[in-house]
Amino acid sequence: MKDPRNEVLARQLLDYSVELKAGETIYVEIKGKETLELGQQVVRLATERGATPFWFYNDESVLRQFLGSAGDDQFKRQAELHMELMKRSDAYIGLRGSDNPFDLADIDKNQIEKHNSIFYRPVHLEQRVKHTRWVVLRYPNNAMAQLAETSQEAFADFYYDVCCADYARMSAAQDALYDLMMATDKVQLKGPGTDLTFSIKDILCEKCDGKRNIPDGEVYTAPVRDSVDGTITYNTPSLYQGVVYDNISLTFENGKIIKATCAGDDAGLNKALDTDEGARYVGEFAVGVNPFILHPMKDTLFDEKIAGSIHFTPGQCYDEAPNGNQSAIHWDLVLIQRPDYGGGEIYFDGKLVRKDGVFTDRALEDAFSKENLKAKGLKR
Repeated sequence: MKDPRNEVLARQLLDYSVELKAGETIYVEIKGKETLELGQQVVRLATERGATPFWFYNDESVLRQFLGSAGDDQFKRQAELHMELMKRSDAYIGLRGSDNPFDLADIDKNQIEKHNSIFYRPVHLEQRVKHTRWVVLRYPNNAMAQLAETSQEAFADFYYDVCCADYARMSAAQDALYDLMMATDKVQLKGPGTDLTFSIKDILCEKCDGKRNIPDGEVYTAPVRDSVDGTITYNTPSLYQGVVYDNISLTFENGKIIKATCAGDDAGLNKALDTDEGARYVGEFAVGVNPFILHPMKDTLFDEKIAGSIHFTPGQCYDEAPNGNQSAIHWDLVLIQRPDYGGGEIYFDGKLVRKDGVFTDRALEDAFSKENLKAKGLKR
C-alpha cells in the first residue's frame, strides 16, 4: 500500500531542498528496497516538471560484493564513471534506506578506507557537495525502527513529522542563532565528563535548514584549529563504518586529540582517529535545534539535529566554515545537554547562552518550538 506522505516529502525535496527546474539533470541515488517507493515519486515528479533524472540502486549488501576484492584500479574506474555523471548533474538527491546498516561490519577496513578516499571523497565531497544542489535523507524502514528501538509504524509517524516540518520557518528561526555565533570568539562546553574551551573567532557559520539534509536543524561553524583544550564526553552511541561506539571521550591539547577512549573498542576508535593527521583535529562545531528529534537512534542525519544537543566533529572541515583542517574522515559525534541526558551548558564569550538544552533567550527558544515548526497539512 502506497503511503501518500511520500509524495508530500518528494515535493518538498524537489521544490524546497534542491529547487529543481525544467531542463536540469538530477542524479538520484536509491538505497534499500523499501526506499524505492519514495524514489519512484522523486523520479516521476522530476520528469513531469521537465527535468531529466538519472537514478541507480545502491545498498551496502551490493557494495560489499565490490569492496570484498576490488583493487585500486577498480576503485579509480568506478570513481571516474560516477564523476562524469555527477559533473553533468545540476542536483543530487540521496535516498538512504539500507536494509542492514551493519552489512560492511566485516569488510577489511583498508578496503573501506580506499573506497572513501578514492571514490567517495572526490565524487561526493569534492564534486557533489561543491558543484550541485544536493540533499540526502534516510528512509523509515524496519532497520531504522530497530535502531530507534521502536515499532516501524510509530517510527514512520515520527519520521514524516520530522522530515516534512516547515523548514522555511526553521530557516527564519535560525537567523538569531547564526548572528550570535558569528559574533562569538570563545566557546565553553560544560557537563558530565565535559569541560572544553575553543575559539570560533572569524570562522564562518552556516545554517542547516532543509537545503542539504532532511531532517535538518543545526547551525554550524568550526573551531580555530589549534584552539581546542580540555575534554568532551559524548553521551550518544555512534555507528561508524559498521561498528557502534559508545561513551566516547576525547581529550584535546592545542587542538589535537591526545587521548581517546570509549566503552568497548578503544583500538578501533584510535585507528579511525589515526586515519591521517587531520583526523585528530576538529572540523565542525554545531548546535542542534530540531524540536521533533529528542533521542539518538544511531543515525547521524537524525542524531546531530537533536534539540538541546551539540556535535563536535573530528576530521574534515566544510568549505562553508573552513578552519584549514583536512582529513579523509568527518565523524559527527553528539552530546545531548538536556536534563534527561545529564544536562550541560554552553557559554559564548563567558555568557551562558544555553542551559540543560534550553536557550536563555526566551524568544530564541520559542522560535525553535514544535508549535512554530510543525508541518502544515500533513495527513497520515
